[in-house]
Order: sequence, then C-alpha cells, then structure tokens
Amino acid sequence: MTPARIRRASAARPNRARRGSAARARHPEAGVTLIEMMVVLVIIAVVAAMIVPNVVGRPDEARATVAETDLRSIESALELYRLDNRVYPTTAQGLAALVERPSAPPVPEAFPADGYLDTMPEDPWGNAYVYRSPGQSGAFDLISLGADGRPGGDAVDADIGRGARQEAGS
Repeated sequence: MTPARIRRASAARPNRARRGSAARARHPEAGVTLIEMMVVLVIIAVVAAMIVPNVVGRPDEARATVAETDLRSIESALELYRLDNRVYPTTAQGLAALVERPSAPPVPEAFPADGYLDTMPEDPWGNAYVYRSPGQSGAFDLISLGADGRPGGDAVDADIGRGARQEAGS
C-alpha cells in the first residue's frame, strides 16, 4: 500500500465508526438499553404495588355487590310476575315460580313460555336466596344470608335484603 492509500484508509475508519453510532441514534428500533428496561420494570412494580392491594383485598365487597345485583334482578322478575298475575308467588311456590310455571295454587294465569328468569342464581357464597311472601315488613322479603349462610351477622356475615312494601288496598 502506498502512503496516500494508508492515510485515506485510516481516515475512513473513524468516519465509519461515527456513521454507525449516528445511524443507531437515528433508528429507535435499534434496541433498548438495560437501564431503560430497569426503569420500566420499576415503574410497573410501583404501579402494581399500589393497585393490587386495593383489588385483591376486597373480594367480600365484590360478593356483596353481586348479591345486591342478583336481588335487584330477582325483585324485577317478581314485579313482572305480580303485574301478569296480580299476586306474588307464595312462599311455598318460592323463587322457582320465576323459572318454571308453578303447579301449586294459586296457579298463575299468565306465564311466559321461557319464564321470568332463565335460572335461579345462588348467592355468591353458594347459598339459596331466601324468599317469603308475605314478608315481615311488606309484600315479600328477599334475602341473602351472607357468608355464614345464617340469619343475622356482622360485616361479611351480614344479611343483604330487598323487599316490596305493602301497598294500601293490597
């Protein structure tokens, strides 16, 4: 190699190195550094540490909300039954009267082919909902007995209930 070629070759090498780093800086898909990955993982861990205790620590509140929603749905079905038949199902007929046409008196005059509910749900703790007609303070009582499945209780074991008030002249 001639001295002129050597000078040109050595001068070209630093340029290649500079071009390579400049090319990497211009292309974001070139990769992620370890520090960037660690920052992202720390952010995810901090967010998870704030959210997880709030979500995981409240299963009983979620179950109570599900029970209240079920009770509202059953109450709506009971109101439809009463509108069609002028009475609520008796305690003996129970909530099954909303799923299948009762055979025990009073047999409903109007009963939809698919019933008022597809199936009768259990409360979130696996117990049947309690139905009484007439109720203690109205036309009917509709109750979930809570986590312990027994009347009364506090906190998680507390009963959740709904009912229809007795109308004047009913």
